[in-house]
Amino acid sequence: MPAMLAAVLAGCASLVGAHAGQVQVTAASEVAPGWQPATTSPYKPSRLNVPLCRVEGTIEGNIGFELWLPTDWNGRLLGAGVGGDAGVFNYADLSLRANEGFAAVTTDSGHKAGQARWMADPKARTDYEHRAVHLTAEAAKALVARFYGRAPNRSYFTGCSGGGRQALKEMQSYPGDYDGVLAGAPGPYMPLQSVRMMWFSLQQKWQSGAALSDADWALYEAKATAACDANDGVRDGIVENPMACRFRTATLLCKPGHADGCLTAPKLAMLDRITAPMRDERGRAMDGGLLPGVRTRPGPPSPLLRAMWADGVHDDANWDENSFRRTADLAAANRAMPELRADRVAIQPFTARGGKAIIWQGWADPSTNAGPTIDYYAALARGNPRLDESVRLFMVPGMYHCRGGPGADNLGGSGHATAPGDPSRDALWALIRWVEQGEPPRQLVATKLADNRPNFTRLLCPFPQRALYDGKGPTEAATSYRCVDDRLLGGAMQRRSLVGS
Repeated sequence: MPAMLAAVLAGCASLVGAHAGQVQVTAASEVAPGWQPATTSPYKPSRLNVPLCRVEGTIEGNIGFELWLPTDWNGRLLGAGVGGDAGVFNYADLSLRANEGFAAVTTDSGHKAGQARWMADPKARTDYEHRAVHLTAEAAKALVARFYGRAPNRSYFTGCSGGGRQALKEMQSYPGDYDGVLAGAPGPYMPLQSVRMMWFSLQQKWQSGAALSDADWALYEAKATAACDANDGVRDGIVENPMACRFRTATLLCKPGHADGCLTAPKLAMLDRITAPMRDERGRAMDGGLLPGVRTRPGPPSPLLRAMWADGVHDDANWDENSFRRTADLAAANRAMPELRADRVAIQPFTARGGKAIIWQGWADPSTNAGPTIDYYAALARGNPRLDESVRLFMVPGMYHCRGGPGADNLGGSGHATAPGDPSRDALWALIRWVEQGEPPRQLVATKLADNRPNFTRLLCPFPQRALYDGKGPTEAATSYRCVDDRLLGGAMQRRSLVGS
């Protein structure tokens, strides 16, 4: 073992014990290349290619964290967020980025997956909203400094879905934690998005004959895509900009004597109701609705939604979901979990110290829809006239929630295949170049993989630009496109506002 490696790893076990800030390191072990943690986390680890010190610990007793400290450190700290109801560690980003030399940390957000009624605990709820990620950043920096003998040169955060929301919260509430954040599909106003999911799931439960199946949503998506696919000059099964899509859902109505490849009148009415702006009890729009062709989750309300209101809002294990009220329950959620929202536009403390943010969002996301992310970016622009010097939004055509869908869905975001050191194909490295060299990302290249091999690439442009085909190159190659201003998207920046705020 080289002398430097031996010296670094000798400090690993010494991290065990109590540290400032109620931090307790319960284990610190040397890990060799080839190791993978045994885990049930949905964030599956890649094979480790480097030796490192694996640190396991808690903060304030209930906030779990893991910090991986590679021997060959690149001087940077990376925080890796988790989505959904959390309770797990993001081993996917830890392993991918530790292999690139990052000291990488993740937290379970203050509870364990499967923990019964954790949202009824005010501390666990607040830790989930925002505290756990912040306290973990502070603990990680202190442990990094002790292990390596110096503080990180720069710190970054990556996450998608709930992890993307965590990234925005760091930018908004804790501007000193990270120099740059990479926020995917962040759902800036998650309580309102949750009301939409809950309300329309209940509508379909109450009107079972009108409930839309996965096949019904697939039919709608396919027909809308076929109608709008060629709007960008390329027929490739991907809608470049759903805002430009004009599709008449009435064409899906079953004709007399037909029952396949169409929707019954009750189902069509339900589709139109779900895709339109959600209305409150007085008929006023609460949100902007769904973009054309965007599908959503079929079936009953998800367990996370029930936990949010039964445990987090009403603290009633026997809460009757049929009593749900859009306006009243949204207001109650905002009172019980005021920091679950991540839509503050006062980010000057973050930008003033040189902080940078890249937000990325799938146009076809059925979970944290694209509209609210664009709304937030438009609101940021109104409050920050020189926004593109610090924050840029990249919309991804044909991408579902964080990944998946017909579009190219690997761009170096959380959980994606990486392109180490390549800022043109890896959004984290684009963020690093922006922070450390002052060069903003003018475009990105996303890749679609098939059998772990590139199938096609797509050019991504900073909003409100879009990719324009050159009319001659291969349509499956990003090099055949260039970024151009889009008048429709530019107009959307001027028109859209946060609805229901």
